[in-house]
Amino acid sequence: MEQIADRVWRMGSDMVSWYVLEDGGRLTAVDAGLRGFASTLEADLASIGFTTADVEAVVLTHSDGDHTGVARALQNAGARVLVHADDHATLNRPRLKGGDAGPRHVLANAWRPSLLQITFHVLRRAGGTPLAVKGVDTYADGAVLDVPGGLRAVHTPGHTPGHCVLVAPEHRVLFAGDQLCTHPVLTGDGEPQLMPRYFNVDNDATLRALDRVEPLDGQADLICIGHGAPFGGGVGAALESARQAA
Repeated sequence: MEQIADRVWRMGSDMVSWYVLEDGGRLTAVDAGLRGFASTLEADLASIGFTTADVEAVVLTHSDGDHTGVARALQNAGARVLVHADDHATLNRPRLKGGDAGPRHVLANAWRPSLLQITFHVLRRAGGTPLAVKGVDTYADGAVLDVPGGLRAVHTPGHTPGHCVLVAPEHRVLFAGDQLCTHPVLTGDGEPQLMPRYFNVDNDATLRALDRVEPLDGQADLICIGHGAPFGGGVGAALESARQAA
């Protein structure tokens, strides 16, 4: 656990992160990490002065199992769970991804140490057997969500059909989910880049989605990322880095 901004904490591990932000004594979780994180969930929240009962909402950037792991535990403790409508079906019934992220593309890259390392990390924490999450609310592109922090959603399809980035204007934080990654295990140098092609349902769409993030430049100082350290150089610099790498 690491406090990364005023009333914003990074949770999880160095490879798989999720976040909580506080507003008026209530919490919103952005994403939910791996299923195995549930074993320390109460202790993790207690270490920053909260309990699961303080989490009012879990807002998911998308429905991949490494972002939904403790969502059901928080839902059982009273939190609402929200996801973009285009990822609702996958959240209800987790399944393998297709397109550029189909099994044959992943297997073709199985020799890569980066893929082996993160795969082992995820499987050790039950990321390969995600839990279905039912009874969730859906949101649409441009929605300002009625949750602590007042997140606004921007639809960025490509990594999954319903992937979104979420901006918290009051906190000046952008939650990028898997639109970007910075973990050197995945990218080599730790600078903001797209996720590797074999993790994206439609890699070309993921690149085009950077254009949808562009208008957020100036609205956030810190970018919180699902895989890797947050990036403090601003939205414009992150997008330039990702485009150059692509």
